[in-house]
Amino acid sequence: MELRAQALAALITSDVNDKVAVVLGLQAASVTASLAPEDQLPEPLGLPGRPSRPELVSPALVPQRSPFTPQGLAALLHAICHIEFNAINLALDAVWRFPGMPETFYRDWLRVAAEEARHFSLLRAHLLQLGFEYGDFAAHDGLWEMCERSKGDIVARMALVPRTLEARGLDATPLIQARLRKVGTAHALQAVAELDVILRDEVGHVAIGNHWYRWLCKRNELDPLDHYATLVQRYRAPRLKPPYNVAARRAAGFSELELAYLRG
Repeated sequence: MELRAQALAALITSDVNDKVAVVLGLQAASVTASLAPEDQLPEPLGLPGRPSRPELVSPALVPQRSPFTPQGLAALLHAICHIEFNAINLALDAVWRFPGMPETFYRDWLRVAAEEARHFSLLRAHLLQLGFEYGDFAAHDGLWEMCERSKGDIVARMALVPRTLEARGLDATPLIQARLRKVGTAHALQAVAELDVILRDEVGHVAIGNHWYRWLCKRNELDPLDHYATLVQRYRAPRLKPPYNVAARRAAGFSELELAYLRG
């Protein structure tokens, strides 16, 4: 089975341990294994594969807890862990769904999937230290909902998932870390260090999204800035709000014009 079909098989997998193991193996194999970039793979039912828990609810119904309590800190780590689990699926979906791209596109997103799997495992291990498991708190499905909306348009997918929704993590992470430093416990400071690792890698993931968005715009003779505004409206993307992590966004390849667009 070639790598894009294997990515689809990993996406269907619902057991978190199996999904992580398969994804890490795929990333290792991607260096030399074969790809079939032109193949249009049929979409199976039941995407994405996920465990029966956490319970998925509206974002407004996800309880807000203070990280100054042990359970509140676990709830915060769980929310980020859930984002990372979704991000594994988002990267796998990009690999199998869109034919006709250069082989480096697929290898890029397999690398992203593997790094997201490592982030998920890191945070899940920390949850276990606190006496909780992934699935113990309710979560929402906003990331995958945008994945569904954009599944028929690769340009929209690159614009609105990595460089919009995932880029929000670049802005949010320093704010979360500042709050955790105020908590000051050993577990809170451990989470700060874990978020340093995740932020470093996420800059690279957003940069991959920026690269392929611009590549597609050039191929399709689209203006990246104008078309982005069109896609935000067409796909009802959330309006991003300050403060922005300008240094991280620059490192991820956002232009000064794009940063000015964010500021309104």
